[in-house]
Amino acid sequence: MNVPSTTTSRRPRPGRITLRARLTLVHGLLFLVAGVLLLGTTYALFNQRLQADISRTEVSSPSAPSGGGPTRSAGPTLTGPDGRTYTGDDAQRFLQDTQDDLHAAATTSLITQGGIALLIVGGVAAGLGWLIAGRVLDPLHRVTDTARRIAAAPAADRGLHERIALGGPDDEVKDLADTFDAMVERLDRSFDGQRRFVANASHELRTPLALHRALVEMAMHRRTASDDVRRLGTDLLDINTRQEKLIAGLLLLAGAENHLPEPHPVDLADIAAHVIVQSGPEARRAGITVTHACETAPTRGDVLLLERAVQNLVENSIRHNVERGGHVHVTTRTDTDGTVVVEVGNSGPTVAPYEIPTLFEPFRRLGTERLVTAKGAGLGLSIVRTIVHAHQGTVTAVPRDSGGLTVTVTLPMTPLSAPGEPSDGTP
Repeated sequence: MNVPSTTTSRRPRPGRITLRARLTLVHGLLFLVAGVLLLGTTYALFNQRLQADISRTEVSSPSAPSGGGPTRSAGPTLTGPDGRTYTGDDAQRFLQDTQDDLHAAATTSLITQGGIALLIVGGVAAGLGWLIAGRVLDPLHRVTDTARRIAAAPAADRGLHERIALGGPDDEVKDLADTFDAMVERLDRSFDGQRRFVANASHELRTPLALHRALVEMAMHRRTASDDVRRLGTDLLDINTRQEKLIAGLLLLAGAENHLPEPHPVDLADIAAHVIVQSGPEARRAGITVTHACETAPTRGDVLLLERAVQNLVENSIRHNVERGGHVHVTTRTDTDGTVVVEVGNSGPTVAPYEIPTLFEPFRRLGTERLVTAKGAGLGLSIVRTIVHAHQGTVTAVPRDSGGLTVTVTLPMTPLSAPGEPSDGTP
């Protein structure tokens, strides 16, 4: 089973921001906002304290002259750090300059240098947030990878044996993984029961029909059998044959989605030519002309299933046709987009476009007046769709303007090996 690698599965789509990146971004922004608020609060408190300290600065005044004469103030007097004495307006200017210098130093120290330190620490916090988010989301990656491997299995019932079996603390992520394991286990049991039912039904349904056919043939071939008994036996054998085909179709429909264990290179042109030859007697009895234009169409798959799909298309085109003078045209080709195509078109009554989707459902047929014969149980196109999907292909149907349908099957192209080369592509 082809399993996508973990690296590919975790690669984000273009234009999509991953959950890990969003968590890292939120963590980094919250840290920066908190740091800016803390830095602003610190600056405001420091500035308030600075203003209070400056307002409490003591300014000395000169002493009054001796002799009891009148006193005349000379203004405040300050002594600077350099030993100079400032009085009057000079002291006020010196005090204001000192306050401005202290304010500028506080701004530079707290805002500028603190902002740089905050950015550096914020970057480190974002990096740590990235690592922590990756560690927290790693169990979710395991859940996603397991689910993707199961979904990428070539058949619906393959890969269901896988389990996450997540260890670690009993948290929400572990609950998710355990719930996923329980769901997959239940699906696995369901598919196992279906496989057993198909196997048992194959035996229980085919055996009575085989005994019924043998008894009818014995009664018909007796020498004492009358003409009425032989006619009744012929009718019973026709009914028996129809029931056998119905059961075979149901079993094929139930098991066609199974994994193709050993797909082999096959040319759809050869299959189409073989089916046309086999369908020749039925087409001649119905008065239908079958033509073909089969070009090489190499692909890989199960030969019997692909033959059954093409056979159903051709048989449906013959049976769902006009009474006499109808035609069926079969085409196989290789397209430039790396696919191979089988196209079967037929004449017949006009089909409404809204009826097309129902034709691919089991037991869904158009009116009985559109049937050339009474054969068929409405499983033909549903079996075709199941087989084509199992081969990673598509099938579409388009009404023809002149009546009838054109059914197109598209499959991946696989070049056929040249003579002397291995068919599986290995050296």
